[in-house]
Amino acid sequence: MKVDVKPQKITGAWEQGYSLDRHTLSSTMTGYNEYGHPEFDTKRSPIGELVYRLKYKSDSKAIEPIVQTVKDFLRGWDIHPNLLVAVPPSNVARRNQPVIEIARRLSQITGLQLGEQCVKKVKKTSQLKDGADFDEKVEVLKDAFEISEDVAGKKILIFDDLYDSGATMNTIAEGLWKKGARSVYALTLTRTRG
Repeated sequence: MKVDVKPQKITGAWEQGYSLDRHTLSSTMTGYNEYGHPEFDTKRSPIGELVYRLKYKSDSKAIEPIVQTVKDFLRGWDIHPNLLVAVPPSNVARRNQPVIEIARRLSQITGLQLGEQCVKKVKKTSQLKDGADFDEKVEVLKDAFEISEDVAGKKILIFDDLYDSGATMNTIAEGLWKKGARSVYALTLTRTRG
């Protein structure tokens, strides 16, 4: 039930990190809809399509193949974390939070402890995927997260759905180190093409 991926290393304030695949392979504008908004023919990687279906179409059937793919990848990655920390969502209005849902299921099938309360977003920020450069994003994220003392001594895997500049994961990783994490790793399902 897993899908094929093309993992790529991602660098940041962690010891090792990977993104499983690109999110979008190509996107071609096809015209405008009746409201004057541009429309696109978008081709996504297999994991990118699953993330899209879960996040924007509320298709919960996408969770299992995503989780099986992550589980399979983790089996071959020699890091042995003992705590999974999902990146808190920017869009808190979304009824179902895809990253949290995936992390919960991943925790269930792998036995990896999920630290849902270890990283909390305490400052409202705009969604960071568009526009700003890395330094601007880091400034926006300053003091945005509260890190629990429970991370001290833990080998932590930070988990997110989309890697763009890495500003959010870097901010969280630095906070984890400051609170005494033993090791910090990063894993995202997809990455932008940039």
